[in-house]
Amino acid sequence: MEEHWTTAAGGLMVGVHRDVQSDSARVSFEFLRIEKRAEGIAYVAMPNGGPATVFPLKSSTAERIVFENLKHDFPQRITYWRDGERLCASVEGLIKERLESEEWCWSRAAGAVR
Repeated sequence: MEEHWTTAAGGLMVGVHRDVQSDSARVSFEFLRIEKRAEGIAYVAMPNGGPATVFPLKSSTAERIVFENLKHDFPQRITYWRDGERLCASVEGLIKERLESEEWCWSRAAGAVR
């Protein structure tokens, strides 16, 4: 799995996420945005190029940012945080009234600009 983001400029960051499962050749992808809107900062996800789902900013610090949309099926919350040099993310929410979550951490690609 990999995720790439542009730098913030003009009130917008653009990202793309891709999962490839080598043993089955299964691929999924997601177009992502973090953008400044009239109502505030929001994370916008478009899984597999589908319709956009908006997750308004819930909280942020220098090391962690949380977006939340309680009306969405799953996930309802998306969190990114720094773990040393790594970037980590989690998604969580209710599935059949049970809290479910997934978590990932990525390392900077070799030769990537800081």
